[in-house]
Amino acid sequence: MEDWSHSDLPINPSLNRGTSIFFKYITFFRPITEGQKMTHRSTKPSLPLKTRIFISLISTANDAARRSDGTVNRRLLRLLDFQVPPNPKPTNSVASSDTTIDASRNLWFRLFSPSLPSNLLLPVVIFFHGGGFTFLSPASRAYDAVCRGFARKLPAFVISVNYRLAPEHIYPSQYDDGFDVLKFLNENDATVLPENADLSRCFLAGDSAGGNVAHHVTVRACQAGFQTLKVMGLISIQPFFGGEERTEAEMQLTGSLLVSVPRTDWCWKAFLPNGSNRDHKAVNVSGPNAEDIGGLDFPNTVVVVAGFDPLKDWQRRYYEWLKACGKEATLIDYPNMIHAFYIFPELPESSQLIMQVKDFITNCCAKLQQN
Repeated sequence: MEDWSHSDLPINPSLNRGTSIFFKYITFFRPITEGQKMTHRSTKPSLPLKTRIFISLISTANDAARRSDGTVNRRLLRLLDFQVPPNPKPTNSVASSDTTIDASRNLWFRLFSPSLPSNLLLPVVIFFHGGGFTFLSPASRAYDAVCRGFARKLPAFVISVNYRLAPEHIYPSQYDDGFDVLKFLNENDATVLPENADLSRCFLAGDSAGGNVAHHVTVRACQAGFQTLKVMGLISIQPFFGGEERTEAEMQLTGSLLVSVPRTDWCWKAFLPNGSNRDHKAVNVSGPNAEDIGGLDFPNTVVVVAGFDPLKDWQRRYYEWLKACGKEATLIDYPNMIHAFYIFPELPESSQLIMQVKDFITNCCAKLQQN
């Protein structure tokens, strides 16, 4: 998995000054799905030193870039967000290219194409990156590697969307951009995608804030009823949801890695319109202002949660809400993992997640053939 490696990232040691994190090592467990009994739970996540150092750097840098007045130090972020260009020549059996949809709002996507015979029809995965609605892009090295891994191992054509960021662009800009990418693909698939890209087997996917975007774009897609593009499934990886209430996980996992209540509160404030609270329908998708999806042909959904993610209670509520709405949903739990564990290739669970996603896509496609 060399294309997932962070070992060649330039690191500024001064960013980590004064920051130390201590971990106890624990026994490794395979992920469990809903219905399996969790018999063990460690008190702290077991992570390799390399992962701990990188997480410490990310956390310190993001904290430094977020200002108390709700603005972001974009200059600092540009220095710290290591980006990679597209590669038309395959690297590790995957080529990539960028397509601009609307230059005025910097709306573009990166297409990852696996090196497979052109007569082999492949599903299309439309991916929305994380970053609290505020940070990162498809060109960020970590997300380029994640999408490259998905394209090669699923296999599938993966489209990674560059949506506008808060606080410069607040709700619903991110959802508008995501939906406009779907409309563009539905109308222009013959000119922008390879002939063996099968948009009738389309999956929306996203992690963290991207998981939030993926949900809301899926709702819009269901309402739109596209002719060519058919959303068969939603892959919701540790989606960023919340509410005014403080959940048990948020109160217990204080000072957790990457995600914490002060950080998420800041992100919600930067993302939402003035005067809104965290029970806004964009945030608390299963709460008092939730959108009614009962009458929609909402796709089969897999929700991924992790034991050391403060957002896990909101993610479980999302899964339970989907089931209560009569929708097909599966919960996958990585009890000893942190938020965004899948961007660290040194963790065995990152490879396991890809296999779980592959199984989900395979099962959804098999159901389509049966029908």
